[in-house]
Formats: sequence, C-alpha cells, structure tokens
Amino acid sequence: MKRNIYLKTTPVEEARDTYMEALGDAVGPKQEKVKVIDALDRVTFEAVYAVYSSPLYNSAAMDGIAVISSRTVGASESAPVTLRAGDDYIIVDTGDPIKKPYDAVIMAEDTQETENGMLIRSAAPAWQHVRPVGEDIVAGEMILTRCHKIRPIDIGVLLSGGVTEISVFARPKVGIIPTGTEIVEPYEDPEEGDIIESNSRMFEAMVKKQGGIPCRYDIVPDDYEEIKASVLKALEENDMVIVNAGSSAGTEDFTVHILREIGEVFVHGVAMKPGKPVILAKACGKPVIGIPGYPVSAYLAVENFAYPVIRKLAGTGASGEINMEAVLSRRLVSSLKHREYVRVRVGRVGDRYVCAPLARGAGAAMSMVRADGFCIIPQEVEGYEAGETVEVTLLCSPEEIDRTIVCTGSHDMLLDVISDLMSGESEGIRLSSTHVGSLGGLMALQRGEAHITPTHLLDEETGIYNESYIRLLFPNQEMLLVKGVGRIQGLMVAPGNPLNIRGVEDLTRVRFVNRQRGAGTRVLLDYKLKQAGISPSEVEGYDAEAATHMAVAAQVAGGEADCGMGVYSAAHTMGLDFIPVGKEEYDFAMRPEIYEIPEIKCFLRLLTSDEFREKLVELGGYSFDRTGETMIVRG
Repeated sequence: MKRNIYLKTTPVEEARDTYMEALGDAVGPKQEKVKVIDALDRVTFEAVYAVYSSPLYNSAAMDGIAVISSRTVGASESAPVTLRAGDDYIIVDTGDPIKKPYDAVIMAEDTQETENGMLIRSAAPAWQHVRPVGEDIVAGEMILTRCHKIRPIDIGVLLSGGVTEISVFARPKVGIIPTGTEIVEPYEDPEEGDIIESNSRMFEAMVKKQGGIPCRYDIVPDDYEEIKASVLKALEENDMVIVNAGSSAGTEDFTVHILREIGEVFVHGVAMKPGKPVILAKACGKPVIGIPGYPVSAYLAVENFAYPVIRKLAGTGASGEINMEAVLSRRLVSSLKHREYVRVRVGRVGDRYVCAPLARGAGAAMSMVRADGFCIIPQEVEGYEAGETVEVTLLCSPEEIDRTIVCTGSHDMLLDVISDLMSGESEGIRLSSTHVGSLGGLMALQRGEAHITPTHLLDEETGIYNESYIRLLFPNQEMLLVKGVGRIQGLMVAPGNPLNIRGVEDLTRVRFVNRQRGAGTRVLLDYKLKQAGISPSEVEGYDAEAATHMAVAAQVAGGEADCGMGVYSAAHTMGLDFIPVGKEEYDFAMRPEIYEIPEIKCFLRLLTSDEFREKLVELGGYSFDRTGETMIVRG
C-alpha cells in the first residue's frame, strides 16, 4: 500500500463547513415519541403545547380565610369588621379551590378569631392572594420550542400542563471502530510494543455527552479487508461511524483508501495541531470520520468535527453556567429576610447585556423554563434599581445570549411561532420575548433595553397605528417601523355567546377582564368605549388585568369573566366565540443601526416566510397585506 500524501491541509472552519454542507441530508434528524417522565436531557423535535391550564381552577395562594371582598370594605385598625363563618368566609389552605361567592383570601395571621366570628382590620380587594385559573400555564400555550433540551423543571411544567408524551430527536447511534495491530484492551496484560486502547472509551463518553448512543466494536487489526468489513457492518447498524487510527500517511494507514472505495472523501488533513490527519467522508449515505490515534489529537478531532454532526443528529447544543454582568431593565425590590433568586431573561443590546426579570412567584414554574439565568439578591440587600448593573448566573451559554433577539412589547401568539421557527434555524438564533404592553416596550426601546418592540398603538385622532407614538418617544431621531400583520381584535365570549353580547356597548352588563395599562388592546378598548359614550367605571372588571391575550381567553373559558378583548387567534385556540370589534396593525419598531445584523435579518426573513404565514393562517384572524414592508419614522 502506498503512503497517503497530503496535497494540502484545510483550515478547521473551512473543513467543517465543507463537510457539513457535503453531508446534506445524511445528517437529517429522526424523531421518536417518549414519555415525559423519561424525557430528561432529550431534545424536543417540535414545539410542545399545553393540554390543560395550571392552575386548573382559582386557588388560594395562602393559608387563611376565603372571603367575599365586598363584605370587607371599610375594615381598618380603628374600625375592624367581624365576618361570620359560612356566610362571609370559609377557612382555606394554600391550593384550595376558591369558588363563588368568595373572591379573595386573607392570610391567617391577619385575622383574629372571636366568639362572634373572624375579626379583620383591613379590607381585602378582589382576587387578593388568589391564583386565577391559567396564571402559570394556559391550555393551548406553547410550553417548549423545538430543539429544547429537557430539564427537570420542564418535566414538571409539561406534566402540569397535561402533556404526558412528547416527540424528541432520536438519539443517533454512533459506531466506534478502534483499529491497530499494536493495540490491546485495557483488561489485557500489555507486552512490549503493545498500546492500551483507550480512545474508543473516551469517544463513547463524548458521544453520550452530546446525546448520542455509542456502539463500540472490537479492535480490528491493520488489515484492509477486515477494516473494510467492520466499517460496512458499522454503517449498516449506526447513523454515523468513527474510525480511530489509520488516518495518517503510513503504509498501513488504510482508512482513507477504504473510504474512497466505498464512499467519498471530502477532506483529508486539516490545519490543526495536534490533529492534522483527519478524514471527513460519507459512505452508504452516512457520515464517516477518520480520527488520528494520538489521544489529544483524537479528542480535538472529535470535538471539532464529530461533535457538530452528532449535535445536528441529536438536536443538542452547547450549554454552560457562568456569571456575567447585565443591566437590569426593571426595578427589583426584595425583603431583607431572604436571599432571593430572581429568574431573568438575558440578551445583548449594543455593547451591553440586559436582563429582564420574569415572574417571581413560587408557583410560576414556567418562568424557570423561560429563564436564561438568575439575578441573586443577597439577604442584606433590599433590591436593585432599574438601570443598575447586576450579576447574572447563566443557565445557558454566553454564545446563546449573544445570538438572542430581545423583543419587548405587545404580546401575540405569532411571537411563539417565530421563536419556534428560529429554534429550528441552523444559526441558533433565539427570540427572547417579554410582554409589557406596546407602550412599555417602546419605552424599553427608548432606554436601549430591547432590539425590537412589537406594537399596535392607535392614534385616536388620525386612526393611524404606531407612528405618532414613535415620533413622541423618539424626538429628533429616525426609527424603523417594520409592518407586521393585520389582526382582528374583538370580544372573546363563551361558546354559543349565552349572554348575547354584540359589541362594546354591552360591556356595562357583563363581567369583563382587561389588559394591563399601556397595552395596545387596552388603548383600543378605551377608544371604543369613548366612541360608545361609556365610562370605564361602568364596566365591571375594567381594573382586572391580564398580561396576555391567552390569559384573557383562559379567564373567559374558565367562567371567571363573561367577556374579554383580544385577538381572534387566542379565542380560536381556547374554543371561544368571537365578536369582531375592528382591524388593527401589529408592527415592529427598531433602531436603524440593528437592521443589518444577522439576527434581525433572520427575524425579518422568517416574518415573510411561507412557513410563518401558513402557521398564522392555521391560527386564524391575521392578514398579510404589508408584512415585511419597512418605513422610516422621523421624530
């Protein structure tokens, strides 16, 4: 056998890119169904949606008494009120259902039992210490995106949301073939000239770490036909094959000749020291990598060239837990009694990292799924002010943070759709979406704490969406407004519309649930109420706020409200009837300087993609007349 002559060595990045492109469908992922309880460290193949809401019913958030809030009005230290058992209150423990007519909970320590009943010294507003249905998880809400590695907290949230089985990436089987006449197994007594074989066992661990299933074969001596037979057998039984040793330029280094005979070699030799004699090939439609025999070279070769293939087959990605400094987007207040771990989402905006606090309640398990890390508030610190630099302990890698689009503003289910599509992109770009309402989002954009703000704010005087608000908040500046979608806003009501609600004029006779201040939906409601000559004080529930369209839909579906305003897609998802109120424009505001960065270009490409449009058509209630159109708004 002639020696292998390296005509050139390929740069590592070029070799890897060339190989991954050449493999094409050879590294296409496979899926399988697994029980959620067995899904730890598996990677979701597709987005997972909640079957049930959590909590399933309105429940007590504290031990104490459930009361009728209207009967506590006027209670104070100087004028305590006595409540009668059975009529005015019942005793409840944390997690107990709160049913009508009771609508609030008073903590046990704030009550005093007397012969005549229970004495209270302060009024209880409606929904005090009550966890409403769907507070944490709403049926139909996306719990996890595709390509998400399942953690212990995810298992708990999936089960709470009624999901018992999920589709995950099938673990790729990786055949590992150690070759060499001189190598022996570790349990054998080596003689002079023998080398203890250890690389294949290292490869097994590395494959497992990347989510694969290693299949290690017996040592094959330096014989062309025996190595060829072993490679063909491994190709038949696995998704990819690693051949160790025999990849260099010696007279008994057969691997490259065998792979050229049975397949195609794309790279032989890379500009890496140690690790130069790497073979990147494909045979029988599957990846085959020849790895040099020296242990350090072997490790570096697997890490640089086998890992990307295994990760793509397994749907896994790199992760790590390190600390970084980030600017806090919202004030955090904490008690001196505790060391508090606040879950945050993190992204890089310009030259600094920004972290946005998530839900802090002990029952808000979804915040752990969404979190990128923790901002730890020490026991002796009362909190941090907005704009202050804090330390964040990451639950993901800095590389993931750097590829994150910080999206702060109005909520819509289409953000989940784009987030899911992004998760399936090879670039590994993420969308971190925080729902603070259109106005709150524009203010975050103003402070440099967001890349994109979804907004749908109506100017009552002109009837034009978003432009006047951008001019007001960004004086003497040029901003970009990317047109998103047209949406149908309306009133979500119970199936069959039993109360015969026809429009905004009927809100004075039903129980309503509203969106938070600054939300575009609330601005539209106020505009419609004004048109109808209705004061907000005439609408029962006007001050009852929900953070998302899905949360509004959940309260209507659960019977806690007769009606709420939101988009058609949320009503459709929750099986509610819908009375259209009007069309609106849901757009995206951003600064011109970020328009060309790769992450934003990916976002804009997906916004106009056929797959995105198809998914929104399934949800219903959207139009795409100007989607992707970009306009300059001058303040």
